[in-house]
Amino acid sequence: MSNVGLQVRQAVPNIDPVVADYAVGYIQHVSQSTEDIVLSQQLDIKSELHYIEQLLVDAGGSNDKVDVLVNKIIEELTDKLNKNLAKLEITGDTSKRLLDINLLNQNNNKRDINSSLALLNASTNIEHAGRSMESRVDKKKLEKQERKIAKKVAKRNNQFVKYERSKLLNDQKEEDYDSFFLEINPLDFGSSAGKSKDIKIENFDLYVGEGQRILSEATLTLSYGRRYGLVGQNGIGKSTLLRALSRRELDIPKHITILHVEQEIRGDDTPAIQSVLDADVWRKSLIQEEAKINERIKEIENLRKEFEEESQEVKKLDNERDDLENHLLSISEKLFDMESDKAESKAAAILYGLGFTKKSQTLPTKSFSGGWRMRLSLARALFCQPDLLLLDEPSNMLDVPSITYLANYLQTYESTVLVVSHDRAFLNEVATDIIHQHSERLDYYRGANFDSFYNTREERIKNQRREYENQMAVRQHLQAFIDKFRYNAGKAAEAQSRIKKLEKLPVLEPPEDDKIIKFKFPDPDMISPPILQLSSIEFGYNTDDILLKDVDFDVQMDSRIAIVGGNGTGKTTLLKLILNQLEPLKGQVNRNGRLRVGYFAQHHVDSMDLTLSAVSWMSNTFPGKSDEEYRRHLGSFGITGPLGLQKMELLSGGQKSRVAFAALSLSQPHILILDEPSNHLDTQGLDALADALINFKGGVLMVSHDVSIIDKVCNEIWVTENQSVTKFSGDINAYKKHILAEADDKGVVRKH
Repeated sequence: MSNVGLQVRQAVPNIDPVVADYAVGYIQHVSQSTEDIVLSQQLDIKSELHYIEQLLVDAGGSNDKVDVLVNKIIEELTDKLNKNLAKLEITGDTSKRLLDINLLNQNNNKRDINSSLALLNASTNIEHAGRSMESRVDKKKLEKQERKIAKKVAKRNNQFVKYERSKLLNDQKEEDYDSFFLEINPLDFGSSAGKSKDIKIENFDLYVGEGQRILSEATLTLSYGRRYGLVGQNGIGKSTLLRALSRRELDIPKHITILHVEQEIRGDDTPAIQSVLDADVWRKSLIQEEAKINERIKEIENLRKEFEEESQEVKKLDNERDDLENHLLSISEKLFDMESDKAESKAAAILYGLGFTKKSQTLPTKSFSGGWRMRLSLARALFCQPDLLLLDEPSNMLDVPSITYLANYLQTYESTVLVVSHDRAFLNEVATDIIHQHSERLDYYRGANFDSFYNTREERIKNQRREYENQMAVRQHLQAFIDKFRYNAGKAAEAQSRIKKLEKLPVLEPPEDDKIIKFKFPDPDMISPPILQLSSIEFGYNTDDILLKDVDFDVQMDSRIAIVGGNGTGKTTLLKLILNQLEPLKGQVNRNGRLRVGYFAQHHVDSMDLTLSAVSWMSNTFPGKSDEEYRRHLGSFGITGPLGLQKMELLSGGQKSRVAFAALSLSQPHILILDEPSNHLDTQGLDALADALINFKGGVLMVSHDVSIIDKVCNEIWVTENQSVTKFSGDINAYKKHILAEADDKGVVRKH
């Protein structure tokens, strides 16, 4: 079959190259199938090649020439198949036992065959007439051509549209976790030693939704072992980029493993620690296969007793056993390399660091709330330790102790990390480099944490502005001379020289200025103390399970209080007691009768009608103003232009938060009670929120995991732990050091 490509082109001289490649790939696949122990026994060569005969005739080939070619190929392949089947009768099955043969025999449908081919590393990219065959099309060239087509379409229509891509470039399917994991990260028994795990993807475009381009001719460069912070404004497309990477929609080498913490795991009866162990599908699959092989080897030993020692049947069984034992050795080596024997202790340590007690690690996943299931998803990713770990706002699901643990863990993470986060303190501790996504491009700040990125970017913008202004001055000077002397015979040569000089000047774009956003909470009317007091409070959802006791706590008009502590220690419960949403078992909550409280709930989206626009929702919730007034008010919180008029379900998480803060300010509160206010806000939003809280004339009480905003705004730190609420003597940074010291004493902090 060495010259099959030449034979096809000779039989059909005018054949389209793509069709020719497809036909050759199909014939080669049938040829390979004759060598396969399982597929060869059910292969009908005439039936398979009849399809190719019709394809070549339809492509312009004459019936006679195509018939001669196909008959010749059928004759060659039939001879090859017969020889292989004869060899099988003599030697027995010496094939790899990687495939579950029984499953293949029981299920002869398209999906099972495709799955089997996938395990054999066969490509099944092109679908035609019910068959999936190997593609020989150069995907990089195809992708490049399709980008050109997309740009031509966009230019012709004067707009950016999403061009319908080839199936070769868009074959991702939604499947269960194990299948998806193995599809994205195929198990390879070959060594990846010596293969670079650096990632460089050049000149790619990326779209979100129908037609919105978020990256244009961008280049993504990730050096192995570096930790990248991906930053940018809300709605710029950072999560879309992570999702494209996680599904290999961008060209990442197959030997690089990828894992993305994107959504909470499904709750079922699986214990938490087992769900973490099961996340490593490689380990899980290898252990299952190891058990199946050992079971089959026992069956072979029993079957041998039924035949004579020198019989053909015994030879076949011995050949199969030898193959199985060789593969069993490969599995054992793979499990040893991944330190399978240490898996449980590693999983338990990660869970403990993320807030799971020894008892809670044994509870079924369905018993945990959504936030805790997100922690499980994070624990599963850390446990797998992929070559490329993708994290999308990981701090949103964690409390301060868990964030401190995660940051410490990632500082010694040996693989590549790409994290989307707006938590400055977290990025300062974790990131070795910053990638700034804006204006459909990616800018790199190497060797930079967030603070150094921010300062460098400011300096870069100043230099760009200076260069732009200098060039504009030169342009104006040249243009003025040209306009003055263009038609002056004595100065015509000089004018022409300046025209050429003007044309050679590089075209510079004015540097982007981030839109300045300022949140503002109106100054409240003054009320006399006491404002809000909790005296000797005791609370539990039943008398046998007390969550808080002996709590004495008060909030004044000048208070700036942060409540911190592990999840489940009573932070949100304390807020609900203050808001009269819960009644204490003992003690009193005293509130000034004129007190107005503005409450920002962690899950504020639940109270919004997302089918409405921000303007309509605010009009319904706080009636009395014109649409124009609502739009101006939303604009001051960064919801500008059409954002205020489109359905809120189309807004990003940070944009929804801005709408919630805009609504909060209309309630004219004396005290702001904020439950995780920093979630989803970008850097601009966080700066605007911090400034607004500092300038607010009323009291502020917040539960937050964001160390930066706590450090900026709050002068009191209260800790919920051991059924109590106590004031911490230092600031938030001292509290973090206290947490790490405690974790180190318990042996939880990760060391290499």
